[in-house]
Order: sequence, then structure tokens, then C-alpha cells
Amino acid sequence: MLIEPTIEKLKELGLHAMAETLTEQQKQATTTTASFEDRFGLIVDAEWLFRRNTRLRRRMTEAKLRVSDACTENVDTSPARGLDKAVWLRLAACTFVDEHHQVLVTGLTGTGKTYLACALAHQACRRGHRALYRRASRLYEALAVARADGTYARVLAQLAKIDVLVLDDFGLGGMREVDRQSLFDVLEDRHGNRSTIITSQLPTKAWHEYIGEPTIADSICDRVIHNAYKVELKGPSRRKGTDEKAS
Repeated sequence: MLIEPTIEKLKELGLHAMAETLTEQQKQATTTTASFEDRFGLIVDAEWLFRRNTRLRRRMTEAKLRVSDACTENVDTSPARGLDKAVWLRLAACTFVDEHHQVLVTGLTGTGKTYLACALAHQACRRGHRALYRRASRLYEALAVARADGTYARVLAQLAKIDVLVLDDFGLGGMREVDRQSLFDVLEDRHGNRSTIITSQLPTKAWHEYIGEPTIADSICDRVIHNAYKVELKGPSRRKGTDEKAS
């Protein structure tokens, strides 16, 4: 029986991994002696794995993570770091995404806040969720431009669809009134529907004062701090002498 027509039809249907695996099977004497069910299972597995990896690459490209190779398995959970292992395992299982809870990572510069945030976003991508990394200042700038060119509502709608939004370096520099309003709009759309990871050198108790305007500060803190996993990193800078990258 000629197998070439079948292979060509698989390619025409876009099932390239199945076509490639079937071609390879024809070259392997040990495979051709296997049962039809076993051979077909291998062919389907190849297509499934190819498509899953393709979707992951697409999600990672969209996420634009600052530390693209960050992964939860490489995170140091030693007691001196202030990172509870049980809490970290729960976060690494992406429970917070399913619960639509926030994750707040605070600590001094160099303690690894950005790495942790990117590792959780990476893990979310691996589990089929969409993620997006933005430095707080860059997000404010993008939203200010969107206000000016009339695309603000559309940009907010796009952000509202992201399962895990990483807001990095919150609290660096001052906040303008327009920045406060933009941050509130983003968090209001996501509240109870999506998860946000925020990193900051400021402890959460200082966020209200930093935001400045009491009414908006109350609203933002209510939507973020009171429904969140809080990770306060301790210890010296990790920028030198460790495998895990620092923020």
C-alpha cells in the first residue's frame, strides 16, 4: 500500500507533525511491526505535542516577559529569603489564576522580585493562560498615548482579557493624576475576573500614601491588597553569585 497520498493529505489538512511521524514510522522496522493502535497513538501524540508547544511559544511571545527563561522550578525557597515553600508551591500550581487573586511581591532591589513574577507568568503560559509583562511606568505611558489617540477603551479591553498581568516596578517615580486613573481603570476591569502580579520596592502598607489621592488610593488598594497572596522577599542582592536572576 502506498502511504504517500495519505501523507500528502495530512499536510494539506495542516497536520504536519502527523505526516512527519508517519513518514518516520515507515523508515523504522521496529515501528512497522507495532499494532495499528500503538502506531496511531504515536502519530496523534506527535501532533498534540507539536500544537501544544506552538501555542506555548505564541503565548510566551505575547507575554514579552522581562526574564523569558524564568521558571518556578529554579526559585530558591530557603527560609532566609522569606519565601514560604508551601505558599510558593501553591502559587506555582497557578491556584491564584484560577481564583482570580493577585500576587504582590515586595522587597529591596536585587532580591529577585521580577524573576519571581516572570516565573509565575511563565508557569501560567505553560498551563494554557495568557500573560503580559509591563513595567508600571511603561504601562502608564502606553495608556496616556491611548487616551490621546482615542484607543483607550480598546486598550483597556485588551488588558482585561489577559489572564495574568505582571505590573513590575510599581512605586518607582511619582504618579500623575492621569496615571492614578489609568491604574484604577485597569485594576477595576480585572477585579474578580483576572489575576495581576505586582512587584514593588515599597511595602504594601506604603502604597496608599504613594498613590496619593485618598479616594483613588482607597479604591486601588481595596481591589489589590485585600485579595492577594503577599510575598515579602528578604536577604541580600541576588544579582551576583546565584543561578536565579534578580529584579
